[in-house]
Amino acid sequence: MPIVLASSSPRRRELLERAGVVFEVVVSPAEEIHDASMQPELLCEHNAVLKAAAVAALRPDATVIGSDTLVFIDDMPLGKPLDLDEARGMLRRLSARTHRVCTGVCVIFPGGGRNVFHDTTEVTFLALDDAAIDGYFSLVNPLDKAGAYGIQECGDRIVAEIRGSFDNVMGLPVDKVVAALK
Repeated sequence: MPIVLASSSPRRRELLERAGVVFEVVVSPAEEIHDASMQPELLCEHNAVLKAAAVAALRPDATVIGSDTLVFIDDMPLGKPLDLDEARGMLRRLSARTHRVCTGVCVIFPGGGRNVFHDTTEVTFLALDDAAIDGYFSLVNPLDKAGAYGIQECGDRIVAEIRGSFDNVMGLPVDKVVAALK
């Protein structure tokens, strides 16, 4: 039975490959919603369902994995920044604070059965001044990452502590996904 990842994220591809999952990629045409009034976990799960369902309609023969990762601080979602100014503002807001990273996942099986879940990880940032932020941005492109950072790319420059799944912060709670596929 084919497995399809409904995501263009190179990080999600890397995580699944490392776990030994054989899959193909079909980028989901679904539009995410950005509703700050929704509970963070429900928002991520909802977006994961939208993405997976759109690809499952194209590939009813396959098991489809959709996911959505958001960074939340004070229960406000931080998606991908539109530009470097917005990215700087996000890192300033995260500086010296603890925030949550939530990834919602939806696995849709041939025949329509589905498994929807999420994982949440707490991340505490170092205190970051403008020089530290600019130094980080000189090494990492923040524009394709929720919250304007990637834990796997020079994360030691910005992160003081992580409580929970490192893979979840990268964009996919692989252990939970592999268990759902079985």
